[in-house]
Amino acid sequence: MINKISFSWILLLVVTVSTAQKTKETQIALNPQKVKKVFIYTNPVTRDTAISMRDHFIIKAENKWYAVGTSNPVWTGHNPGVRMLVSDDLINWKQHSFIIDSSKLPADCPYNGRFWAPEIHFIQNKYWLTVNSGKVTAEDPKGMNTHSAWLFSSDKVTGPYKLVNGPLTPQYNNDATLFEDEDGQTYFYCSGNGLFQAKIDLKSGKLTTPIEKFLDKKQPGYPEWMIGGIEGPFVIKREGTYFMFFSSWTRGYEVGLLKSKSPLGPWELVSQEPIFGTRKKHYRPELAQGGGYSHLKFSDTADPYQETGHNALFIGPDNQLWSSCHYFMDEKRPYPYSQTFEEWEKTPQMGIEPVYYKDGRFFIKEASWTKQTVEY
Repeated sequence: MINKISFSWILLLVVTVSTAQKTKETQIALNPQKVKKVFIYTNPVTRDTAISMRDHFIIKAENKWYAVGTSNPVWTGHNPGVRMLVSDDLINWKQHSFIIDSSKLPADCPYNGRFWAPEIHFIQNKYWLTVNSGKVTAEDPKGMNTHSAWLFSSDKVTGPYKLVNGPLTPQYNNDATLFEDEDGQTYFYCSGNGLFQAKIDLKSGKLTTPIEKFLDKKQPGYPEWMIGGIEGPFVIKREGTYFMFFSSWTRGYEVGLLKSKSPLGPWELVSQEPIFGTRKKHYRPELAQGGGYSHLKFSDTADPYQETGHNALFIGPDNQLWSSCHYFMDEKRPYPYSQTFEEWEKTPQMGIEPVYYKDGRFFIKEASWTKQTVEY
């Protein structure tokens, strides 16, 4: 039997615990910023040959993340179109649809070629899709002779997308991207044996200034890690300065950073060294020989990748900027990364890393391959 004193102590204990719990809940409600969340990821975040892509571009919309990219086969064979992936958590990805399905395009479609490096930008309350492709003919089975940028729009991130205009340039161009400034003017950037820029009117899909090449891969005074080729521009503005991320495949895949006080330049390197990427001495030796840069001497990065490049920025789980790009495993990577080479490792997969802004410039966390934890 419980006596009155014991019962009183039990009642007091229950009341005290209950009051403490309510106080804690009240503090959490009044100070939600003190409740930390945790995001855990391991790169590559996709490990599936069925959704393998290069040049991943991620956009957050409607509390989900959507990704588009260059689908396999990239260099040979029939390219399937523009694949869209979707995820609720940035970790588990599945195919949503083909927002451009090449099997449904007419034979005379002028953009039924490669479908390289698509991007989706939300500007002026619409979603704008840039696609890089050309027209397939018997003489040009990949459509590379007419490869250029095309512009589509939609009211929803998932489409359907309607053609606005294209080709946007009169010559070979690739890796088109868009940037809207604070005054509502939109700018068009792309690659193609260098980096190019122009103003664009989105409603008509027409460039309003001549397309201008502003940076060459062998620009005088620029570092040798760019001379193999430069591509994949992505522009963002911070504290009155315009920053352009771009990639080079000279020594693997590396990301450089330019800055300017104007959206049309002049642009200058923020750092003489890449701000992100991987280097492997045995990477594409045939390109180095043919490009005349096999003389370059450099050390391999310690990661297990042969490529981490063609990046773009997106809003991550902590509502901060993150970088996405394709992560491609290196078959010659040393133990202990893996004693076997899995099928998914033979294809490019999606990788993500946090982006930081400090002392007037951006930084990207180095390419990771072990479990990462981000508190916010």
